[in-house]
Amino acid sequence: MTRHPVEDASTTSGLPVSPGLGPTLDLAQVGRRGKTLTPRALVVVALCVAVALVTAPIARVLVLLIGLITNLAFFGRVATGMVSPAGSPLGPWIVAVPVAGAVVVGLMARYGSQAIRGHGIPEAMEQILTNESRIPMRMTFLKPLSAAIAIGTGGPFGAEGPIIATGGALGSLLGQLVHVTADERKTILAAGAAAGMTAIFGTPFSAILLAIELLLFEFRPRSFIPVAAAALTAIALRPLLFGATPLFEMGALAPASPAALGAYGLEGLAMGGLAIGMSRSIYGIEDAFDRLPLHWMWWPALGGLVVGLVGLVAPHTMGVGYENIGRILGGQFTGTAVLAFCALKFLSWSIALGSGTSGGTLAPIFTIGGGLGVVVGQGLQAMLPAAGVDLRLAALIGMAATFAGASRALFASVAFALEITGQFNGLLPLLAGCTSAYLLSALTMTNTIMTEKLVRRGTAVPTEYGPAPH
Repeated sequence: MTRHPVEDASTTSGLPVSPGLGPTLDLAQVGRRGKTLTPRALVVVALCVAVALVTAPIARVLVLLIGLITNLAFFGRVATGMVSPAGSPLGPWIVAVPVAGAVVVGLMARYGSQAIRGHGIPEAMEQILTNESRIPMRMTFLKPLSAAIAIGTGGPFGAEGPIIATGGALGSLLGQLVHVTADERKTILAAGAAAGMTAIFGTPFSAILLAIELLLFEFRPRSFIPVAAAALTAIALRPLLFGATPLFEMGALAPASPAALGAYGLEGLAMGGLAIGMSRSIYGIEDAFDRLPLHWMWWPALGGLVVGLVGLVAPHTMGVGYENIGRILGGQFTGTAVLAFCALKFLSWSIALGSGTSGGTLAPIFTIGGGLGVVVGQGLQAMLPAAGVDLRLAALIGMAATFAGASRALFASVAFALEITGQFNGLLPLLAGCTSAYLLSALTMTNTIMTEKLVRRGTAVPTEYGPAPH
């Protein structure tokens, strides 16, 4: 199966069409098309494993670098542990730190590569769709370095987008150094991205699904088997690099009742609305920056100023903020407190990202979606007390459903939420919430937070699965 824009069946399938019935299958013709896999696939698998062996340690280096920069910038000490800027002794001077980091990122974008701007995944998609998956070599070190500087100096981003982009760049580089086809290079790029996501989060299955839904644009053994091999390699290395425990631990969740499933479906609609608002806000802010009479190199500094000012009021909005997600999933962050926090986090993140700095979107979306999922869950508890809504599960659904609505990576969103918590009783509630969010998003938005930028540049982005042309 290949993912492509909807067209007439007679032009997309390569099969004879019966009027009113769609394509018919000539078994003899199918048989002449050859085997699904050839021995060449083993070469691609080996290359993807090699990329994973390099990407996973680089993911660890990126996390250590973020920790080092955070400790130096906010505490004046040499250490690599991940800490929150919230405990910094700088006082009002904390505002200057994200501004300084953003100035450095702007200079790197101006004199290094403009492609480091943004959250990584759309840029990788663009190279796949327009440049035969060829990513410049300098991106393999400029993207993670710029992201580490942006996040380490308080940027409200996650490390996952940059490491996905870095893994993809490594895969593309290998695909340019050895003799492979454009399709094989795309597979190696996607494998590097999946390995990076797996190394950071410990989520091999959702990494494979994300690669299929956002990078490969096809579902074929020739592509998903090498990507799976890369993800498996990364998860095998992860205990040595990051430890073996789930990224976010939750207490055991009970199976949801039918009434609760309906309530979680309603929550998904609310999260879909949030995803639509997020996506439109991000690109509205980008448009506003485009109208400034100032060179784009200085835009991140303006975004950094907002990050610093918001951080002065709510320091926990700065940095990756995985501890915030842990509190939300643990049911320890509720009511007006989490609502106010999410509003400030969104203000900081959206303006910083819209300014064109370097950083990921997954962690901020999960934080904001999870927090507002708790608020929606509290409302459902009040309106439907018999449904048995669990606020922890409402938070998890809020995270996954918001990402599903914003990116339209439905199955990757469900699998990700399951893998990061190990709470498989959440499968049906997650499916209900994410499907509702996806439905509202698909009915309301033509593009997504991942594709809007590409469509504006005139790039045709695949939108649906259909019969393969060959």
